[in-house]
Formats: sequence, structure tokens, C-alpha cells
Amino acid sequence: MTSAVPTSVPAGPSPERPLTMCGPDFPFGYDDYLAHPAGLGSVPPDCHGTEVAVIGGGLSGIVAAYELMKMGLKPVVYEAGEIGGRLRSERLPGRPGGAGVVAEMGAMRFPPSSTSLFHYVDKLGLRTTPFPNPLAPVTPSTVVDLKGRTHYARTTDDLPDVFQEVARAWSETLGQGARHTEMQRAIRERDVPRMKRIWNELVARLDNQTFYGFLCDSPAFSSFRHREIFGQVGFGTGGWDTDFPNSILEILRVTYTGADDDHRSIVGGCQQLPLRLWERVPTKAVHWPHGTSLASLHGGGPRPAVTGLRRTAAQNVTVTDASGGIRTYPAAVFTAQSWMLLSKIACDESLLPIDHWTAIERTHYMESSKLFVPVDRPFWKDADPATGRDTMSMTLTDRMTRGTYLIDGEGDGPAAICLSYTWCDDSLKWLPLSADERMEVMLASLGQIYPGVDIRSHIIGDPVTVSWEAEPYFMGAFKANLPGHYRYQRRLFTHFKQDLLEERHRGFFLAGDDISWTAGWAEGAVQSALNAVWGVMRHFGGGTDRANPGPGDRYEELAPVELPED
Repeated sequence: MTSAVPTSVPAGPSPERPLTMCGPDFPFGYDDYLAHPAGLGSVPPDCHGTEVAVIGGGLSGIVAAYELMKMGLKPVVYEAGEIGGRLRSERLPGRPGGAGVVAEMGAMRFPPSSTSLFHYVDKLGLRTTPFPNPLAPVTPSTVVDLKGRTHYARTTDDLPDVFQEVARAWSETLGQGARHTEMQRAIRERDVPRMKRIWNELVARLDNQTFYGFLCDSPAFSSFRHREIFGQVGFGTGGWDTDFPNSILEILRVTYTGADDDHRSIVGGCQQLPLRLWERVPTKAVHWPHGTSLASLHGGGPRPAVTGLRRTAAQNVTVTDASGGIRTYPAAVFTAQSWMLLSKIACDESLLPIDHWTAIERTHYMESSKLFVPVDRPFWKDADPATGRDTMSMTLTDRMTRGTYLIDGEGDGPAAICLSYTWCDDSLKWLPLSADERMEVMLASLGQIYPGVDIRSHIIGDPVTVSWEAEPYFMGAFKANLPGHYRYQRRLFTHFKQDLLEERHRGFFLAGDDISWTAGWAEGAVQSALNAVWGVMRHFGGGTDRANPGPGDRYEELAPVELPED
């Protein structure tokens, strides 16, 4: 557990069986589906070479395009910015001739339970390393600074008793209010009936409950002080009070699946994943000559931003792009943030059923901002001769910076500090400030925590910042459902199973982490891409091998519980 407060519930027996993000809403084994030698399925030979629009060149779009290409279809990728989406890595200055250090402006840490994501990470030969979360084994030390008091810790045992009390309160709350141990055991064992029994009951009971309300209903969290500390320090990656208004179901999806535990970072930057997949030549691909890649099919780069989507015939989708180009496709996969269908793109309403448009309109996004500075070396490893403590530590605080992460470079060379990583209201407070202004406020806050440390003297370049709510093609870092939003999410997630739709609405597929049950995690982007690939395959009259049924083949068994709407 990588937590400033050790809050995981014992996972029960069978520790050799890992937690995965295959569940609980739709407990399909995407990792097994990907690993099976039979492949994901096939389309009829007379469909080979048929163009399919893939709108959005983030992780979900590139995964969908790559797998469609392997089936013999011709994906045509549209991207308004650069390939990668919120997998955006920026290289900071280093020594002359050196590689420098990577600043992960979006996604930066990935749990091992993201088994479908790691299928592609491993396929591409990307190396990973433990991410320095609070009190992770790889993190030398952590400082928790609350209400002007600073606590230095190398392990959770070094924290004051009140933090242990909060940890026990959270464990007790999960055990009593969410059958946590039982669910984790079912996920480890891929016990679908048990997962569905537990989860279906919880969805019906908790869909209208906020995270904060769930805490308040627990006798273990009767103390406001305990709830306050939990919100500021949290579990896993730090304080979660910015999630307090969200549905408790969103939080349980994270804790059940170990999504906030034991994070890994991708050496050299996570944007390598979509970029290398774009360039990759598959070892097994139908129809296309050896040496074909997504890059070669596109002449090197994707088509520009989409500006219009409309129906020109039953099940067809006509795409207009920023260059004025107009093409009609027998199928299209939309992987960008869904709100763009309401704002940036002129859309024909017949693309989707009206209930799906309502679900998109109700989408709730989490704002997020970061600021990095390059530094000359990892000076934080220097020991204070008087105390023996590290000069600086991974820091959680109720001050404006909230979370500060120390990113080592190679050896004793240039490194980086993520001075601040904030969410929601905390992120909006930074929005009016320039990168330099943000840095000054952050240095002032950290100066109160580390009064004897001259951070500024180590900075060797300009600060680099992002506020995802202000990015041109984004509406925040990711979607997070509010109470009562389960029905909306179900409509979007199940959209790939298009035999449930009227014929006039078919051929346009939604994907991306907005559509997944685990928005904000790259695993959800991959899973929804695989759903869309299955849907396109069936749309063209194809199917899966009997030995390796896909997500739609098992839909009746696995379908998310449907809550009444009367």
C-alpha cells in the first residue's frame, strides 16, 4: 500500500492471485482476452481494407486503431493535438547532451492491477519503476504537514497515533459498509457470480450516496477531526477530500481493484506507449503486407481535428475535419472526451439515442493542475547533519501545494520536483496564475514546511504547468460520477452492444475513459477501446473464436445491473 495512512482492508486468502481491474460492474477478463492465442476476432474477407474512423489519438483511440488494423480494417485516426491525449510527457532540461528528466503532465502512475494496460506496456518492451507515492517502499521519507504542524515519517509507524486511528476507521468503514474483503477475494478469484451479487446490491443501495456521506454514516468516522484528516491525507496517493462530493461507487471501484496501490511509472515517459503503438508493426496482422503500421497507413501523421459528424445514410457516419476534408465511413469510433460532441463538434442528433445524449450532458469532470520545475540534482537526499532526516520529502499538506513529488533523474544528475498536484477547487485556485506566479506561491508554501531549504537555488529551468480544465480539447483531467449518475454511466458503457439499439443509431461507437467505469485510469481507456473493437467487428459481420469469447459475447452473463428508472 502506498499510503500516508495505511487504509487497505486485508484482502483475504489467496494472496498469490493478484487483484485486477476486471470488475466489478462488468467483470470481463480483458487481460485473458488479449493474451489468448486465438486473437480478438476477425471480420469477413470482403471487409478487409475497409476504412473506419477513429476520432481521438489518445490511448483509447490508438489501442482501438491498432487492434482494428490487425483485423484487416483500415483505421483513419483523427487527432486535434498530439498523439497521447492525457498521456502527455514533457522533457525538462538536463545537462548538455543528457536526456533530461520527464515531467508527466497527465497520467503518471499506473497500478499493476491495470493488467490490460500492462499487456501493451510489456508488448512494447517499456520499462517501469516504482512511483514515489507517500510512504511507498521506494520513497525515502514522507512529510505530512497539517494545521502548521509537520510530521516526518519513513513508515506509517512514525506518524502520530491519530493517523493510525483514521486508518483503522477507514478499514472498518470499508469492511462494514462495502463488504470489502469479500469483494476483493471474488475479484482475485474471478468469481463472477459472487462479484455480481455483492456489487448489484451495493449499487442499488449506494448510488445516491456521496463519498463524504458514506463516511458520515459510519460509526467509525463519527469524529469530524478524523474525517478532516482523512480528507487531507487520504489513502493511496494522498488526500481525497476533493472526491468527497462524488459517488461512493467511484471510490469503491478504486479500492476494490487496488487501483490506488503500488503504482509504477514508465521510464522515459508514459506518452511512449501510444507513440510506440502508433509506430509498431504487428507480428500477426490480417490483409496488410508485412511492415504495415498505423503510422504507415497514415503517411506519418493522423488527420486533423474533427469539426462535424452526421449521418448521410443508415448506419454511416460522415466526418468533416478542420482541413475541410469530408469522408463517409461505415463505422466510426469516438474516443475523445464525450463533452466535445456537445461543443467542439457539430453533430447530427441521430448519432446517438436521446438517452445517451442526456448521459453525455450530465458528465461531471474533475479539474486538475500540476507544476514541475527542473533541478540540478536530487538534493532532497542530502541528510541534515543535526537530525539525520532527508533535506526534503514527498509532501502532503493542507497548504496550497497539497501534494509535492520528488522525481529522481539518472544518478546524481538533473532531477525534477512536481511542486504541486491539485484537484477540483484547489486546481481552480491556480487557474488565473501564470506558471511563474504559481511557482512563487508554491515556493512560499514549501518554505513554511522546509524553512532551511533553498529550493530556488537548485532550479535550473522554467516551470512547466498544466491545468487540464483550460486545455483546448479537454474539460478537466477525467470524468467522475456524482451520486445518481450510475444509470448514465451504464448507458454509455453498454453502447458498444449495438444490437440493443435501433438500426439508425448503429455504426457509431463510444470509447475512452469517459465511457469506462474507471475514468481517470488508463486501464479504463484500454477496456472501452476493446469493447468498441468488438462492436465494430460485429458491425461488419465478424466474430470471435469460440475459445476466446469477447466482451459482447458474454454480455448477457456480465451486463451491469440495470436500476429502475420509474
